[in-house]
Formats: sequence, C-alpha cells, structure tokens
Amino acid sequence: MNKKRILGIAIFVVLILAVVGIKFFQDGGFEDDSNLTTVYVATGGGKDKFLKDEEVVKILRKKYKLNVVYDSWSNGDTVRIPLIREYNKNGNQSIVERISKGEEFSITSPEVSTYDALYTSDQRFYDYYKLKPDKTKNEPDRYTVLDGGLTLNTPIVIYSWKEVVEKLEKENVVTNRDGVYFITDMDKLMKYILDGKKWKDIGLTELYGSINIASTDPVTSSPGTTYYGLLLSILSGGEVTNENININLPKLKEFYIKSGYMNNTPADLFERYLKTGMGGEPMIVDYEKSIIDFSISNPNGFKQVKDNIVILYPSPTSWNSHCFAAFTENGKKLLEAYNDEEIQRIAWEKYGFRTGITGGTYDVSKVGLGIPQSLSSTVPSLKMDTYNALINYLKGE
Repeated sequence: MNKKRILGIAIFVVLILAVVGIKFFQDGGFEDDSNLTTVYVATGGGKDKFLKDEEVVKILRKKYKLNVVYDSWSNGDTVRIPLIREYNKNGNQSIVERISKGEEFSITSPEVSTYDALYTSDQRFYDYYKLKPDKTKNEPDRYTVLDGGLTLNTPIVIYSWKEVVEKLEKENVVTNRDGVYFITDMDKLMKYILDGKKWKDIGLTELYGSINIASTDPVTSSPGTTYYGLLLSILSGGEVTNENININLPKLKEFYIKSGYMNNTPADLFERYLKTGMGGEPMIVDYEKSIIDFSISNPNGFKQVKDNIVILYPSPTSWNSHCFAAFTENGKKLLEAYNDEEIQRIAWEKYGFRTGITGGTYDVSKVGLGIPQSLSSTVPSLKMDTYNALINYLKGE
C-alpha cells in the first residue's frame, strides 16, 4: 500500500473520530448513572409516548439528574389495591410470588417496593387518592401526598367532517368563531339523538341511519366516562346535584342505548374515524391531542385528511387532566422537572398536551386546523361518587 493511500485512510479515520468526538461532547459525554436519582412512578395511560420520548428522558437525566421508572397502572387499581410495585409484578420478586399465592401486603409491609409518585390520567382519581381510604369498601392504605397537581391537559372534542359541519351550522347547532367551530347548542344536538332524528332529516342524504356521536364505552373507558360526565353536566345546567342527577340519568341511559356499538379504546375509535371517513364515522368523541399526535407521527396521512377534518368544541367542554401526586422528596423533584419549559413545549408540539389551565403560550396555528389558543367555556371534573353513580346506572346496577 503506497504512502498516499495510507495517508488518505488516516485522514478519513481522523475525520470520523472528530465527528464522533463532537457528537460525544454535545451529548455531554459518558453518562454517569451513579449520579442519577431513580424515581419510581405508578402511571395511568394516555401519555406513554410522551413519557418515553427521548428528548424528555434526556432532559430529566441531564438537567435534573433523574432516572424515572414508570409502572403502568389502571386508574381504578390505584385506589383498589395497595400501590406497591409488587402488585404490578415488579420489585421484590419473592413478594410477587407470595402475592400470587394469596398473601396480602400493604404500602407499609417490610421489604415491599414503594412509589415516589402517582401520575393519574384522570383528575377524579387524583382527587380521590388524596382522601382517606374508605375502609367500608376495603380500600387499602395510601401514601401521603406531599405535593401535586395538574401537569397535562387535553379537552374533550368531537371530530367530524366538513359536509356534516356545514349542515349542523344551518341547524344552528354549530357556530364558527374566527375559524374555530363550537357546538353552541349541545342540548339541541342531544335532543336530535334522543329523538332518533336521521342524517337525511338535516340534508345529509348520503348518510344512512340516525344522527349519532360515536364514543368509547363509558362503563369501561376513561375517555367515554369523561364524555358522559360532560353530558351529565350539560343536562344538569352545569351543576350536578342529588336532585337533578336522578332526573337526568335516565336520559343518559337512553342516550347510551341509542349509541349502539362502542370501541373500548380511543385509539381504535380514532383510527376507525380516519380510515372509514364520513360514511363510517360522521362524528366521534375523542381528545384534542389525538389529531396533533397523528399529524406528527403520520404527516403523509395527515395531509390526506386535514382539508376535510373539522374539530368541534362542545360549549361547554371538559378537560381530561393528567395529575401528578408526589409522595417523597424525589417525587417532588420530578414534579418540578415536569414544569420545565422545554418539556412542556415537547408535550404540546409532539403530543398535543396543553400544560396550563386554559392552554400554554405555544402557537396553536402551527397545526393547521381550527384549534383555539385557549378555552374558557368548560365545566369542572365531577367527583368520584358522581361518576360511580353514572357508571352503575348505565350498567343497570
């Protein structure tokens, strides 16, 4: 091999090493895991991709020195069974084995693996967890919540199509305000559904059957429960009381029956909406974040449908709020980290989560759909007992 060839190879190798070195130092060099604090979090669903996001993980590790371990829990289980890692089949495997044989443990049992925080996907469970456990219902002991609150928000919306929305505008059900579509007469739309009014009755002759809004099942799905809670609030004039709930639950049961088949997961329903179009799903209930997440994860698919999709905001609507409860000082450190501006930017721009009460300081116009900068016409989340009464009535219990 001649000297020129050797020199060329040497220069190439040096360049490669230089590039690798620059990248290495940009990333902060080798990560010293021994310098990280591990935080264990029991988390509800609906935000998995955000929690696993590489940028978010990197910020938590580099800036806040936190290594976060998330265990997936259903919201209901967080108050029904002891909140220790072993009931999630993690932590001390000898205790996991003993649990499988029927032995019972609590958060104070020796050698169990406890949590630093709870990250619910529904505010009612956050509010309920802060209460003393109801021993008449055999609820287990709970951790003391040192700090916490709302971190991620997304409103309930109704996804529809241009042709449908044009007809609903003529019916004075929907109003366009500065490019954002609001359902300003939700009572009228609900009456159409309860009365069995047909799509053809409002001029949509190409659609068959009765007017309907598809949703996930409120008995088994948190998004569906939130939606039916919103409907109950609307029927109750914005304030659910012991008197009006008994009047309005039968109406909701009729509404539930007329809704027919329901998906159990919002992802399945949203996918069906996109794939079947106006003929398959003229209107569905979902979260605002779904379309933003879709626009980022599937830009080509989004381009194909964006000119026909319309987002309708019920007036009032309600929030799906992901709330964080810190049980330890390490949990409090993670809560503080979630308020990081860069993490909040990622939450909105990549996953569609708002991070304020009415929305953050980000630019919603980038999505290219009629999304309001903020929402003021909302109703508060119902209490756990009210939701339980609603679900039990729909189940016929």
